[in-house]
Amino acid sequence: MDSLLFVTITVSIAVAALVWWVGLGVIRAQQNTSGSRLASLNTRQDHLQKDFSQRAVAPMMRGIGRFALRFTPTGWVARAQKKLVWAAWAERMDGNTWAAIRLISAIAGVVAAFLLVPLVSGTLMRVAVGGLVLFLGAFGPEVSLNRAIDDRRKQMEKQLPDIIDLLVISVEAGLGFEAAMARVVQTVPGALSSEFQRTLAETRVGISRHAALRNMSERTDVDNLNSFILALIQADQFGVSIARMLRVQAEEMRVKRRQRIQEKAFAAPVKMIFPMLFCIFPSIFIIILGPAALSISQNLKL
Repeated sequence: MDSLLFVTITVSIAVAALVWWVGLGVIRAQQNTSGSRLASLNTRQDHLQKDFSQRAVAPMMRGIGRFALRFTPTGWVARAQKKLVWAAWAERMDGNTWAAIRLISAIAGVVAAFLLVPLVSGTLMRVAVGGLVLFLGAFGPEVSLNRAIDDRRKQMEKQLPDIIDLLVISVEAGLGFEAAMARVVQTVPGALSSEFQRTLAETRVGISRHAALRNMSERTDVDNLNSFILALIQADQFGVSIARMLRVQAEEMRVKRRQRIQEKAFAAPVKMIFPMLFCIFPSIFIIILGPAALSISQNLKL
């Protein structure tokens, strides 16, 4: 059993390291390609100074990604690209790169299952280990991406009321809305602040405020933030005071945050039922009924 555990851990670490190394090389190559489009001006020496993963593995993986995209359903690339944007991974990879990573992870899961299943004794254990390894290989990257999207949305949901309060204070102090957004970017770090910074950059290069705000709504896909952006656009279109609208939105966000906290508090007893039923109650029953059961068994023997 110890040797089986050692082999399982070793194979898992080796497969994870291979997937990580390949994915890192693809991501670095993608960053270099997006940062410099003038590939024809690169010298041979600059090309040889790159890592092996960037020179050899990344082009091969992009080719594998293009091959894998031929067998994907219609619309898969668009959905994957949206998810990458929501997770803030779009700057490091695109749909082609993500398809390559998914394919490599699935192949690694099949290889790991092929190596581990013969080492396990018992049909049930073989099916369980093989199924687990195949599941991790096939859906592990997708689970990681969804987890990153959920974490980023929760972070933005948590930061939104405080950022709106800061916008209210800045606008009521005499700053314009763009200047208030710049103050938020300078003061509050985090994912939502980064989105405001990108929106400011878009407005400075000539994109209208409405279009920049809609782009931020598409990049984040957070319900409360979408409502806030929609209120901003409507207030700007109909000539409503930005300060008054921000004050109303700040009060509404505080109410929603209090409601979310109350909802979590009310759901806590329900979530505690199963840990208490399977972890706490058996221990209590053993402590309380154990001595009585021992005395009863001894009396029955007598």
